[in-house]
Amino acid sequence: MKEVKSQPINPGTPRKQGGLNAEIQSRIGHQLRAMYDDVVRQGVPDRFAELIRKLDQPGAAGAEPEKNSGRD
Repeated sequence: MKEVKSQPINPGTPRKQGGLNAEIQSRIGHQLRAMYDDVVRQGVPDRFAELIRKLDQPGAAGAEPEKNSGRD
């Protein structure tokens, strides 16, 4: 079995991370965009938009704290 000599790490030089090259990353990105474009085009359902509007109203977030049921 061959020994692999490790090269000294230079503290001033950032280590090269293992991973995918730019071409593969680009292909994956294109495929993910193609898969999720339809989901993005669907937009936010009306019921979610209404909930967001309610939460954006002043005092909505801290209107009434939940009561402790004693089951902690």
